[in-house]
Amino acid sequence: MATKHRIGIIGSTGRGNYGHGLDTVWREFPNAKVVAVADDNPAGLAKAIRLLDNPKGYSDYQQMLEKEELDFVSICPRWLDQHRDMMVAAAEAGVRGIYQEKPLCQTLRQADEMIAACEKNNVKCAVAHQTRYSPVLTQIEQLLADGKIGRVLEYQMHGKEDRRGGGEDLWVLGTHIFDLTQYLSSDPLWVQGYARQNGESVTRKHVKPGNEGIGLLAGDCVGATYALPNEVFAHFRSIKNGAGQPNRFGLTIFGTAGVIKMAFGYLPTAALLPDGSWASGRTGKKWIPITSNGLGEAETLRDGGLHAGNVLAVRDLIDAVEEDRDPEASLHDARTATEMIVGLFESHRQGGKRVPFPLLNRSNPLAQLPE
Repeated sequence: MATKHRIGIIGSTGRGNYGHGLDTVWREFPNAKVVAVADDNPAGLAKAIRLLDNPKGYSDYQQMLEKEELDFVSICPRWLDQHRDMMVAAAEAGVRGIYQEKPLCQTLRQADEMIAACEKNNVKCAVAHQTRYSPVLTQIEQLLADGKIGRVLEYQMHGKEDRRGGGEDLWVLGTHIFDLTQYLSSDPLWVQGYARQNGESVTRKHVKPGNEGIGLLAGDCVGATYALPNEVFAHFRSIKNGAGQPNRFGLTIFGTAGVIKMAFGYLPTAALLPDGSWASGRTGKKWIPITSNGLGEAETLRDGGLHAGNVLAVRDLIDAVEEDRDPEASLHDARTATEMIVGLFESHRQGGKRVPFPLLNRSNPLAQLPE
């Protein structure tokens, strides 16, 4: 089959590397070929060239974008401090589609600039929230539509609450949860949140550069309540080293007639409790597994992990370009997830007040805290 799509890969060894397989996923598409890779680390670039079947290598991604005629680009680094510049440069270079690692970027102003560049140049962008492509999620959507838990009342959201618990957990893992919550519920209306460090309310003295290029960060204990449409509420909390065994990373949806619980992954472990009291120990009601095949059915799909999600995301991205539509896990949805993350700190900055969405403050609120 003749090559139809020319692919460029942007990585940064030592500063986010190549993410969760955003470089190698293109091997699954016979009508796509990785023709160039950029990495500012010489040893990392040499390794990437070998791994990706010897494409042309560049030490500067901007040079790659200028010299190569690319159809799609993967922006792979997990570190998010370069995401804005990489995406804007790719959009302005004339690519047709971008697949980018999460989290989206450092600030809402950056997110606005990324969206503006993509819209100006009609570039489609998908963000690597792989669970959005899971067939298990399709089953959960149907259960909600069929009223299997009655009227939805609230969402409980948890990160991994490991050594990154608190603000880092909110950014690095919370992005998956917030993306999924806003997808199932629609955009949030307001947020009320707090951040604490070593038992104290976070002030400027607690703020330091975060890991993985997050930018200014603080809080080993953070939490927020979000108002969603139709009188639904969502709650997020993360405490450093507060993980259960196994960890609670996932989303629980409570309704008047039952509960749906998800533990994250491309094929998430999910179950339905058809019990409006939410107390199976008291009522004797049993949790019923939710799989890609339906309620109570045995799982027949192999869990290909994040790679399986990447394959579906890239397939959808290619279709989105050809059909001139937004990808399923779109840049706009990723901005909403980022806004929910930033909103926690903006509410804290305002003394715990309810802050409406969209946020007026498009900068990092932690940079504006009093001493």
